[in-house]
Amino acid sequence: MLSIKNISYKIKENNRERTILDNISFDFDLGKNYVVTGANGCGKSTLAKIIMGILTPTSGKIYLDGRDITNMSITQRANLGIAYAMQQPVRFKGLSAKEMLEYASKDKLHTSSACEYLSKVGLCAREYMDRDLDNTLSGGELKRVEIASVLARGAKVNIFDEPEAGIDIWSFNSLVDIFRNSISPNSLNIIISHQERLFASADEIILIENGKITRSGATQDILPSLTAIRNCKKLEGV
Repeated sequence: MLSIKNISYKIKENNRERTILDNISFDFDLGKNYVVTGANGCGKSTLAKIIMGILTPTSGKIYLDGRDITNMSITQRANLGIAYAMQQPVRFKGLSAKEMLEYASKDKLHTSSACEYLSKVGLCAREYMDRDLDNTLSGGELKRVEIASVLARGAKVNIFDEPEAGIDIWSFNSLVDIFRNSISPNSLNIIISHQERLFASADEIILIENGKITRSGATQDILPSLTAIRNCKKLEGV
């Protein structure tokens, strides 16, 4: 289980303090897909970075299987089983897709396994296996390779920060299938997204508004109210 307890995150902006996350708490259980959603700037990506250790919370604690990891580094958290797919993947000149998957995997990755991971994210293994992760790849292609590398890692906690970024509209159903099929009794996925198409992959939805968790629960219970709110905002021109 991953637990966040009373997490707050504040920044200084124009000599004034601004609260990004405001005293939020939540328990993420193994065997589930979670979608964390909300408007742009609500704090959902900040939460993902805090869990991974990229950002340090102003206050609060983070626990993994009861162990306090609040002050642990990114590397330490990765070694404990937390994986993170960034909103904007990094390009690596001279590093191939296959090598990326091999680095991500705990064990030596056979070519057949690397092909399987690339195929899962909709990439032709024969075409992409030896491609460098550089400017010759589009943002969507790079995003797919990164998602494949997270799957190859086999981590306990997988964080996907806006996985739809750069992905064409026809690939959304594939993303839903990827997240549904990648979950196991010993892992959990946290998907940061404001795209309703990805809500179908979730067991639970968490809504963040103005830095606070305002709604959370089973997808079938939360989704109707979220859809109603969004439709009202569209009618009001918000």
